[in-house]
This record gives sequence, C-alpha cells and structure tokens, in this order.
Amino acid sequence: MTPRRSLLLAASALLAPTPRARAQFQVGEAIASERARFRATNFASGLEHPWGAAFLPDGRLLVTERPGRMRVIARDGSLSAPLGGVPAVEARGQGGLLDVALAPDFATTREIYLCHAGLVQGGALTRLVRARLSPDATALQDARPILDATPPQEGGRNHYGCRIAFDPRDGALFLSTGERFSDEHRAQRPDDLAGKILRLTRNGAPLPDNPFVGRQGVRAEIYTLGHRNPQGLAFNPWTGSLWSAEFGPRGGDEVNVVRVGANYGWPVVSHGRTYAGGLPIGEGTSKPGMADPIHVWVPAVSPSGIAFYTGDAFPGWRGSLFLAALNPPGLVRLSTDGDRVTGEERLLRGVARFRDVIQGPEGLLYILTDEPRGRVLRLEPA
Repeated sequence: MTPRRSLLLAASALLAPTPRARAQFQVGEAIASERARFRATNFASGLEHPWGAAFLPDGRLLVTERPGRMRVIARDGSLSAPLGGVPAVEARGQGGLLDVALAPDFATTREIYLCHAGLVQGGALTRLVRARLSPDATALQDARPILDATPPQEGGRNHYGCRIAFDPRDGALFLSTGERFSDEHRAQRPDDLAGKILRLTRNGAPLPDNPFVGRQGVRAEIYTLGHRNPQGLAFNPWTGSLWSAEFGPRGGDEVNVVRVGANYGWPVVSHGRTYAGGLPIGEGTSKPGMADPIHVWVPAVSPSGIAFYTGDAFPGWRGSLFLAALNPPGLVRLSTDGDRVTGEERLLRGVARFRDVIQGPEGLLYILTDEPRGRVLRLEPA
C-alpha cells in the first residue's frame, strides 16, 4: 500500500462514527484495551494547567504549571511548594510556562531546560531557558535565556510549540516552535524561527552541521520548517528517528518523522480546513518538495505531548506511540513498525483534556490533565 493511500484510509476511517464516551470515568476501574488491561488512578492533584514533566533520577516528578509555577511531585504523589527562581512568563492565551527537560548529564550537572512564552520589546515569543535545579530541589539557580524564537509578535498569544527533546545519540537539543497563528506564513520564512524545529547546542547556538548553516538569509538554527504548532517531540528508540506531532486547524493534525532539512508544508499544504467556512487550505494536501505526514487525523484529535512506550509493565503496548489528546479529550495509542504507523486505538475518551504523557522509571504511564484543577493520572496494570 502506498503512503498516500495509507493516509487516506486512516483519515476516512476516523470519519466513521465512534462509540459515545461514558459520562463518568471511575478512577481505579479495570479497562480492557486491544493489547493491555489497565486502570487509571489519580497519582497527584492540586495543579493548575500542568503542561510538561520530567522524572528526576530518584523517581520524583518535576512538573510545570502554565501560569508560571514549577513543582516536584514525590513518589507518593504529594506536591511540593512552588519552586523558587522560576523565570517570569507571559501567561496569556496559550502562553505560560510550558515544557521542561533534564539535560542528559543531569545526574552530575543538575541542568534543566525550560520552554516558555516570553514578553520582550516588540511582543511575545517562544523562549528557551537553561537553569540548574538546587540540590534540595526547592529552587532553580542561574536561570537564563539561551534562545529567543525571533522575531517577537505583537498580539496573538497562541501557537508557541515549546516542546524539548534531546537526541540520545549525540545530546543535541531539539526545540519545536509554533508559527504563532496570526501570520501562518511565518512557518515558511527562512529568516524567522517560528513554525520550525530547531537543533541546538546546550548553549542555544546552532550546531555546525545543521542543514542551513552558511546559507544566506536562512537561520542556522533551523532543522525543519513548515510546522503549524508542534507540541509533541519524541525519539523512536528502535530507529533513532525524531517524531513530531502537531495541531492542524479544523482537522489535519499530523504525525511526522522529522528528516533533516525537510519542509512539512504548512500553510502551503494541509489536510485541514479553515475555521471560517471550512474551506481547503493552500494548494492541496501534498506538493512535490514538501514532506508528507505519516499519519493524519480528519477530524482533529489535537495532539500535544507524545511518548514511545518501552517498558515492561504493559508488554502488549511496547513499541506504541502514545499521544495526549485535547479535543476530543483522551489518550491515543498508535502501533508502529519502524518508522510507520500500523494502527490506532483511542483510550480514556472524555476523561479530561490531556496535555502530556510520559513513561515513568517503573514502566507505568503518567498523564497530565489540562484543567484548572489539574491532575496527574497514572496507568497501572489491572
């Protein structure tokens, strides 16, 4: 089957009616999925719009809250006070304190990286910050910006992207940026860092072997372009490739395998349609010289954080890509074979808007709910 036909079948299958989600979700009840039997428990509560998370080496969980706070969740689910030293953020619209990631050598350096919406002269932008977590994990130390996704934008506080991933092979830092919604064509501009996936050193500088280094009029930080609002980044442990998930407009959400120097098309091509009138966007769904997604959704699922499952707690899920979905709310599981998507399953429909999913050190899955009274759910074998 050709990749194009596979995409069309995936999109048409999702247009079929689906069973209505249950009105209430019973915490702790056993749920049967295609390849596992599990239950979801409330691991932690008392968070306001949790957005990103990273496990510390001792098993505690570092979590960001979009209004601008960061906390540590103990192994028993208890919540710390807000950490000190967190930089000021632009917490309007979709902005705020967003992703957090540990440096590959965190055990010795205690370095962490934050992505947040920042307000500068000229407007708001996506900002990458490097800091150190204090030895007692109560504060950030020496927090300083290392990259601003310029130019800033006046008005429009949406589509920041802001997901961070480290390449397990060479430690390169990848950062996703949204095109900021107001001017979607920023995603195609080579001198603009919006709507891109960037590849950086840990100082925020472009790596010398990036695809556009030395090309006049092109920012050297750019690894790929033509992205709308990518909020999912994860390395495939079996192939070594970087995968991304991004929001389409009305439909057209995508999963992409991120290839060096590729253009992913937004807004020239898209499977989505305009919010006003539901009209086709750009020049169609594909164009020579632009990379096609490996999976699309029509209608949308609004995928945010993603994670490949490598654990032993759910053997049947091993090799799956999990996506935290905002609308319709739920958890999406994609079965994979190498760098292909081979199937899809919807889990926990209607429970809550899910912002991020992360695998714990014991092989369980943890899900952040995007709610004013936000929680961290934990999926355990039933």
